[in-house]
Amino acid sequence: MQFIESRGNDGKQPPIVSFSEAVLQPISSWGGIYVPRILPSISHDFLKQQLDSDYKQLAMAVLQLCDIDIEPSVLKQALDRYDNFDQPKQPVPVVNIDTDLYVAELYHGPTRAFKDMALQPFGVVLSHLAQSRDEHFLILAATSGDTGPAALETFKNKQNVKVVCLYPDGGTSDVQRLQMVTEDATNLKVIGIRGDFDDAQHALKSLLASASFKQQLRQRKVSLSAANSVNFGRIIFQMIYHIHAYLALVRQQAISFGDKVYLNVPSGNFGNALGAYYAKKMGLPIEKIMISSNANNVLTTLINEGVYDIRNKAVIPTSSPAMDILKSSNIERVLYDLYGAERTRELMAQLDQNRYYRLRADELAQLQEMFVADYCSDTQGMAYIREYFNQGYVMDPHTATCLQTWHTHKQKDLPTIIYSTAEWTKFSPTIARALNGISAVTDSQALQQIARQAKIDIPEMIQALFDKPICQKTVIDKQDIEAEILKFL
Repeated sequence: MQFIESRGNDGKQPPIVSFSEAVLQPISSWGGIYVPRILPSISHDFLKQQLDSDYKQLAMAVLQLCDIDIEPSVLKQALDRYDNFDQPKQPVPVVNIDTDLYVAELYHGPTRAFKDMALQPFGVVLSHLAQSRDEHFLILAATSGDTGPAALETFKNKQNVKVVCLYPDGGTSDVQRLQMVTEDATNLKVIGIRGDFDDAQHALKSLLASASFKQQLRQRKVSLSAANSVNFGRIIFQMIYHIHAYLALVRQQAISFGDKVYLNVPSGNFGNALGAYYAKKMGLPIEKIMISSNANNVLTTLINEGVYDIRNKAVIPTSSPAMDILKSSNIERVLYDLYGAERTRELMAQLDQNRYYRLRADELAQLQEMFVADYCSDTQGMAYIREYFNQGYVMDPHTATCLQTWHTHKQKDLPTIIYSTAEWTKFSPTIARALNGISAVTDSQALQQIARQAKIDIPEMIQALFDKPICQKTVIDKQDIEAEILKFL
């Protein structure tokens, strides 16, 4: 698999790069990102051959189909990180919760969120590349709550790698914050910023594109990369679980080979949805990809009206904070795939300069061939949490947003797979409020309350957080980020 640039080539960088080069240097010409030159095909025969495979066997088969320049032994080592999940052979259970409605639970890894699915193996691949080249890398991560803990977990104590994680102070759940600020490995630095996730992500992208920052890193003999989903090293692992979920429905006899399904994705930065989009392009039988948003519903407006408009808008804090995002990075890869590099560069320049762009009617029609979208208010989400809890299923507030889109946009009588991106333990006060109408409880109290009501256990890695010392105490203004990073190095 080779990679080209979403905004075209500026003549200063190679026009085509390998997977490993795209992983190590994820930002391309004019601030663009790397996209696959050609996607492999998933044939009917390929799917049939994988029906009896466990997750690691399927993942290896998909990675071999992609033909990336990483040795099989390293890929095996990377995929072995799934041995740390609740069910190593099947780390993503697919559970039926309603008529023709299934939940792919992506949160059974060490940090109890879907980012583990990609970042656990990605960390092995990137640190291997750094060591094999005898180079030292600074990995930047901006997080709305889940990328940070997962990146810190996968890279802690890795040789030749240091990680700086930026998070919006006050913009994550307490459990998410504790997962970051209690990390004590010497190669990790966690920085809270006074601002929102878009501020953190903008700072990350600016640093990745900054010639002066890179020059200061070179003086320290350090190269720069990223753990966010701007890095295709994340996306390639996110494509796999969509194929797995489809095969799970075949195994459960909910569908036959070739039957189409809806995929329903709670969306913020659009990496999870992009994995679904690429799986559909590769040949997985998907009717439509449902994009579910919260009150920060810029994606709903884009897909329904063809307008990306964040003028005079600020991030709205919601009960699903990992989706409290206005600029979704991975939309750019879809724009490239549908409209080409020149148009993508034009649209992204308009968004950067004017905080607005509008698609043409024919472009919108292309987008709507792939996607439908709706958004869910906090009040609606609380009602869905309560409804399904009473039916015996505990879901987090991000998963709950998918129920609204399922009700409004399921146009055909086909099964729907919802992607549950976080365990209930990450957002227990919200769930307690949904169930009992009580808002004045701590995370620890809410965890105990819900565990008693649902008769389930709190995972040890969550329970232990409340007894760990706070090791990462830095909270700064966003203009001080660069200086703080250089001081850490």
